[in-house]
Amino acid sequence: MIDVTHQINAVRRKVGTRVLEAGEARTVTVSRTYDAPVEDVWDACTNPERIPRWLMPVSGELRPGGRYQLHGNAGGKVERCDPPTSFAATWEYGGEVSWIEVRLAPDAEGGTRLVLEHIAHVDDVRWAEFGPGAVGIGWDQMLLGLDAHLSSGAGMTPQEAEAWGASEEGRRFVALSSQRWCEANIAAGADEAAARAAAARTTAFYTDVPES
Repeated sequence: MIDVTHQINAVRRKVGTRVLEAGEARTVTVSRTYDAPVEDVWDACTNPERIPRWLMPVSGELRPGGRYQLHGNAGGKVERCDPPTSFAATWEYGGEVSWIEVRLAPDAEGGTRLVLEHIAHVDDVRWAEFGPGAVGIGWDQMLLGLDAHLSSGAGMTPQEAEAWGASEEGRRFVALSSQRWCEANIAAGADEAAARAAAARTTAFYTDVPES
């Protein structure tokens, strides 16, 4: 059993913007603290033997300039790597390119604070339709998987993760995640009614439940 409410409350979510050379981009940021030292969290996030235990199989060269591929998901290029505190990479999926930055820092109690920022050019129409939850829910699921791995050393296979996502518990996790991303969107200045409508569409997409 997973304490869904605890896992949702453990994450901080932020929606914002960043100016890149190609123009203004949207950002979603997730952060949470893990009861593990920085070196262990870094190894879990960068070791190709451990990544499949909480995320999915990965291939390629996990080094600056190398390319990686998460099987069945995104791939990209490692642009920067500063062990054990940060790395940055492109996130290429569906013919589109965005960027991720991961930062690790020790907290006062011996744990590790992980911050992940996803930067993407998203057109206004698509943003209005689904909002930040379209990618934010996936990152919440990633943080959940990492917590399970760091806590137990084990993890879920992609098949087990998919089955859990279809369960009542997994669907509740998605619904709560979508709700929190809606709140972050409103806090960032989005129109409340539009943000809630976008969140409802995103929840329906992830849970395959038609909108009421």
